[in-house]
Amino acid sequence: MNFNILLLDKNKKYIPPLQYIFNFALIKFEPLKVKERLKSDDLLRLIADTKHIMLTGHVNPDGDSIGSLVGVGKYLQELGKDVSAVVPNRFPDYLGFLDPENEILIYSENPDRVRETVARADLIICLDFNGLKRIEQLGELIGRSPVPKVLIDHHPQPENLFALVFSETEVSSTCELAYRIFKNLAPGEKISLESGRAFYTGMMTDTNNFANSVWPSTFRMAAELLELGVDKEDIQSRVLWSFAEGRMRLMGYMLHENMKIFPQYRAGLMILTKEMKERFGYEDGDSEGFVNLPLGIREVEVSALFTESDDFIRVSLRSKGDISVNRLSRLYFNGGGHERAAGGKLYIPVSEVEEYFKKSVGEFMGKEK
Repeated sequence: MNFNILLLDKNKKYIPPLQYIFNFALIKFEPLKVKERLKSDDLLRLIADTKHIMLTGHVNPDGDSIGSLVGVGKYLQELGKDVSAVVPNRFPDYLGFLDPENEILIYSENPDRVRETVARADLIICLDFNGLKRIEQLGELIGRSPVPKVLIDHHPQPENLFALVFSETEVSSTCELAYRIFKNLAPGEKISLESGRAFYTGMMTDTNNFANSVWPSTFRMAAELLELGVDKEDIQSRVLWSFAEGRMRLMGYMLHENMKIFPQYRAGLMILTKEMKERFGYEDGDSEGFVNLPLGIREVEVSALFTESDDFIRVSLRSKGDISVNRLSRLYFNGGGHERAAGGKLYIPVSEVEEYFKKSVGEFMGKEK
């Protein structure tokens, strides 16, 4: 495991990033020793010195983003902190059960209130993204804030913009990492059932219901949360079995009419256009999981879903075996991510996507041989 931690000068409220970096690349951490091993007393000290804490997640928030926001947020509220959670844009309706009172602020819909929240914050904790540029205009706003910023994330190559960084790639999700940090952070404070349910949701969704990116610590966390009282059947029902009819019909259409397989590249492709969204009454989150579907075909090792929007084409990439879609995305799709799950953006007409994908994946798979 590779935890990178940037510690604070004890004599200052915060210092510029890159003052000290500790790399524990060769140390195997036991889950119950996270506090001692990671010197997370620095995080506790930061939290203790603040009253208003802002949490923020990434663009197109998924289960791990919302789960970590709610899980950490509820924990901090138990410590008596005033906590606000902000995301750049709306998250899928099926995650609404984690935020029944609609407390999470959406920057694209209420920028003035978010600006007030940033101005009031004494501490900003960034969850499930590796740099402020990943949250677009919200990142610019946060970047101008003078308060200390903490990063908790499981994506590779975190930006060096934070006062304190918890970065770990050999972990299922940000929710798992946050759970391990906070469950032993403050003496006498335990993870509540509400926080546990949120953490479980993020872990479950980011592993595709424990199908990928799963580590022994992932199952240990799941067992602990079930012992806490988390109802996994209820979460599975809310997340996996509560879609609208239009979403199911769209999935059928994508598989039968839209999906293309390129055996010479061991690749599968789907393109979701704005016209298709309108035809099937598309709602945010309806295409969640679609990118994994071509990987069910024996010969397919790389799968791509391209989703058209007004400003760009969103790229989602998945792989199996030893194919690194992180490298593929960085080379061709203006993005990055994990070895087997990555994303990016394209700024070309949707009509040109198929040919660009074939050219890109052809070159890439040739290099990978």
